[in-house]
Amino acid sequence: MKKFAVILSGSGVFDGSEIHEATLSMYAIRKQGATYDVFAPDMDQYHVVNHITGEVMDETRNVLVESARIARGNIKPLKEFDANAYDVLLLPGGFGAAKNLSTFAFDGPDCKVQPEVEKAIKDMHKAGKPIAALCIAPAILAKVLGDVKLTIGQDKETADAITSLGATHETTDHGQVIIDEKNKVFTTPCYMLEADIVQIGDGAENIVRALLKA
Repeated sequence: MKKFAVILSGSGVFDGSEIHEATLSMYAIRKQGATYDVFAPDMDQYHVVNHITGEVMDETRNVLVESARIARGNIKPLKEFDANAYDVLLLPGGFGAAKNLSTFAFDGPDCKVQPEVEKAIKDMHKAGKPIAALCIAPAILAKVLGDVKLTIGQDKETADAITSLGATHETTDHGQVIIDEKNKVFTTPCYMLEADIVQIGDGAENIVRALLKA
């Protein structure tokens, strides 16, 4: 039975993890016979967004505490992650991946990756274990790993930013999974495309299925 580590970035598409992507990934993992643990960095979010109005709110929230909402409290600080204990690493999308786990939303190719996230990715890559990223999260893999094949869907500006980091981008549609066999990197576009929850579920099911065959 393979064991996944899922890294969350908060709770909510505009300032944290995309909840559909996170939840449906965890559902797909269990449905297909694997298990998972959830991690998040213990740090303040970049900002807090009102998900009704889209406006930034005058308050501070913690990424680990907010991610615990999705994990139903069963979550660990990312500093405790040990690549030896897991078979697969998976990062759902949402703006939290580009605001909290990295600064890609603000700095593009010049972004920085949160140190614990970078270490987790490098440790899994060094061990030759599969790494998956959904939606905008593949940008983190491009920054950390460089010469990898991946997808964020069809957005040219984002794809150009990723290729400037040395990665190869492949244009994809709903539910498609790009597999970099050499680096064991698996990516799918999810809400980087106009999508409904069924299409997100298809992407999650497909990427987990591919990961379990790796």
